Amino acid sequence: MKRFLVVLLLFLGSTIAVADTANEYIVKGFSAFKSGQHEEGIKWFNLAADSGDKNAYFYLGAIYAEGMGVTQDLNVAFEYYMLAAEQGHADAEYELGVFYAEGFGVTQDYNAAIKWFIRAAKKGNPLAQFNLGLMYRKGEGVAQDYKEAMKWYTLAAEQGNPRAQVNLASMFQNGAGVTQDYKAAVKWYTLAAEKGNPLAQFNLGLMYDRGLGVVQDYQTAVKWYTLAAEQNDESAQLRLGIMYYLGKGVLEDYVYAHMWINISIANGNTNGTEARDIIAKKLTPEQLAEAQKLARECVAKEYKGC
Repeated sequence: MKRFLVVLLLFLGSTIAVADTANEYIVKGFSAFKSGQHEEGIKWFNLAADSGDKNAYFYLGAIYAEGMGVTQDLNVAFEYYMLAAEQGHADAEYELGVFYAEGFGVTQDYNAAIKWFIRAAKKGNPLAQFNLGLMYRKGEGVAQDYKEAMKWYTLAAEQGNPRAQVNLASMFQNGAGVTQDYKAAVKWYTLAAEKGNPLAQFNLGLMYDRGLGVVQDYQTAVKWYTLAAEQNDESAQLRLGIMYYLGKGVLEDYVYAHMWINISIANGNTNGTEARDIIAKKLTPEQLAEAQKLARECVAKEYKGC
């Protein structure tokens, strides 16, 4: 549900042109929200909505969806989003797509989700474009169609959506709906990784680790694995541990290898159990105790600077 809060915060930090009474009310509503006066803000948004203003409907939908100053009510949020969407509000159309896709305040309906996502996507909404790509790739509400998924992922990725960039990279990497192209995969993984996306960072690490689309570079692989591991990506934590075990891109260190693999396993990655047990046999009791101590400290530091 945090996406609704993000929507509000984006507008709270923006400047809104005052063109008519409804907009004046909306400005006053945002001003009240900025100062923490939610009830006052909602009053102004309601006054704007009384005139049928689509933006006011959308903001009220976001307020009820997030429960800001009101009891969270997805049914009411849905109604406000519908009022805004019926006037062509792209962000409201996107939210309706989400509500139908997830069954928020309405019976889950992939066909209806597709309908609203398409309306928003055609207006350039990158989140709607991404979700269309996802639904075409999975075949939810539509026949599975990788080429159509590529089309929508590309439109969203070109607008800087990191999740679309990751999925687009994955399709290039695996040759799904497009000719396999490791260089294109690296390009899109890099764009998303630089935005801090942990899945992109992990996959970019793999590309450098294996020399796919780039010159093999273990140090760069370790760099990206580390960034993802610090965001608690369990697969990156496992790979980072293996790099320490093999001495690839870092100095060989069985203690740190055990630490990272142990952390990965603790976070649910059972693929590292055999590797951890092999490494444990190479450690002295003192080294094993140190690895376990470092793992506890790393978790306490939220995986940063381990």
